This record gives sequence, structure tokens and C-alpha cells, in this order.
Amino acid sequence: MKFNKIVCVDNTKLNEEAIAELQKLSENETEVYSDYPGSKDEVVKRIGDAEAVIVSWHTELDEEVIKACSNLKYIGMACSLYDDESANVAVKFARKKGITVKGIKDYGDPGVAEFIISELIQLLNGYKGKQWEEMPRELTGLKFGIIGLGVTGQLLAECLKPFGADLYYFSRTRKPEWERKGVDYLPLDELLEQSEVISFHLPKNTQLISEEEFEKLGSGKILINTSLGLPFEEKAFQKWIKNEDNFAIFDGDGKKELSSASLAYDNVIALDSSAGWSSQTLKRLSNKVLHNIKEYCEDS
Repeated sequence: MKFNKIVCVDNTKLNEEAIAELQKLSENETEVYSDYPGSKDEVVKRIGDAEAVIVSWHTELDEEVIKACSNLKYIGMACSLYDDESANVAVKFARKKGITVKGIKDYGDPGVAEFIISELIQLLNGYKGKQWEEMPRELTGLKFGIIGLGVTGQLLAECLKPFGADLYYFSRTRKPEWERKGVDYLPLDELLEQSEVISFHLPKNTQLISEEEFEKLGSGKILINTSLGLPFEEKAFQKWIKNEDNFAIFDGDGKKELSSASLAYDNVIALDSSAGWSSQTLKRLSNKVLHNIKEYCEDS
């Protein structure tokens, strides 16, 4: 089957090959936007009477938008779909209306792990001016806590193992296979107390850390966030980061919801670019989005 029209409603970052393949699935010319709509009305206007839409994580397709776009049959998310609650699409509502919603996973994980290790090594050794402790530190023997042992967390653990870091994790579900590999499970409070570095790998809208947890984390620690959004209360973070012995590292996605007050601290390292955006990432993203929509057309 073919759709009457496909709309890439914002900057989905699909490559030219994927756009060309989308056109084969559309009766009319595929509309491709390279920016982000500024309002719900603009989202609705862009979708119009299209039966299929591709959307990045930047743009929200809530119930109001979906109601207004009555022709929709398919929503393809050019971003991760971990669960309905953390999605920028009203997944449950769409499916109740008979609209298929498909997301992707595991497309930018290698670049995220590379970013974390790169920035951490530079901070441990003072290569860019800021240094965690008085003397440089190796990854060897570093007590590293991973919060969220999904694909990215697992890849990070795999990268750190050869260096001899002491690895701990906290996750909603236990991972016995990783515990056999030497990544020790700890309850959250214990992980915060024992780890020298903690790295968050959580779905959007997941907040685990408040003032009480930051107190358990204590001083002389490094916090890393590459999750979409903040997995902690910002006021509690500000209180914690005031201690000059603490450091925090953010990529472009991890810092998006931080206020300018938080970013102003000298011991906050925040990059504008999103970790994991490489040529390989974009190819994987494009291929996975295309696979989902082709599969839908073949099965319909």
C-alpha cells in the first residue's frame, strides 16, 4: 500500500536516501521540514490531511494534535520509544484511534559512550584545564555507577571494563548476565554512596534524584547526564554543585532543561552538541525509521 501523503513534520535528520525511499511510499510529494514548529497550530497545519507523519523527539504530538489530524494512520518516531509515558507522542491515545505508532532504539549509543569516556578522561587528567582531583587519575580502579543499564549503559560498561574500573549499576530490573560479567547491582542509595562517578541513562521524564539522594552522593564526585531531560531536581543539583569538589558533565541533550544559573557554575561542563550524532548514527536512525514504515506498508 501507499499513503496519500507523508510529512516529515520537523527536522527528523533522515538522510537523503531515506527521504527518497519515503517518496516511493507516498502518492503525493513527501513534505520535508528542516526546522521545528513553534506551536501546535503549526504542527497541525504541517500535517494537514497526511496519512503518515515522521517526527523527531523535539516536537510533541499530543491528543489535541492527533484529534485535529483525522487522516493519520501512521506515526513514525525518528527517536527512541522506551515507553508510552516518556514519549513525545500520545502513544496510547493514538493507538486507541487505530493509528500505528512506531519508534526506534539503539542508534546513537556508541557515540554517547565515546563522549562520556572522552570527557571523563579529560576531566580526570586536566587536559582541558579543569581537573577533578589534585593528581591525575586513571580509569583503573575508578568506582563508576551506571543508572539505567539499557543498551547505552551496557555499552558504556563494556567500554570501561578493559580499563579495570569498578562497575556498579542500578536499574528497574536486575541484569544477572551483567552481574556475572562483574557489573555489581546496588540499590540506588548504596550506588550513590559508593560511586565516585555516576552516569544517567534513563528515559525522558524520569526523575530519580532529589536533595536526599544528593546528600548520599556527597562530595568529591562526578555526575554525568546524557539522558533527554533532567533525571534530578535542579534546585537540589544546584546545592550539590556549589561544592567545588563536585563536577558535572552534560552533552547538548542532557543540558537542555538546565537553567542558565546551573550552567554558570565553573565546575559544570556542558557541551552544545548532542553526544552520539555521527554519520553512522544518522545512517542507523534513517534505516530504522524506514524499516518501520516499510514494514507497516507491507503488512497493510
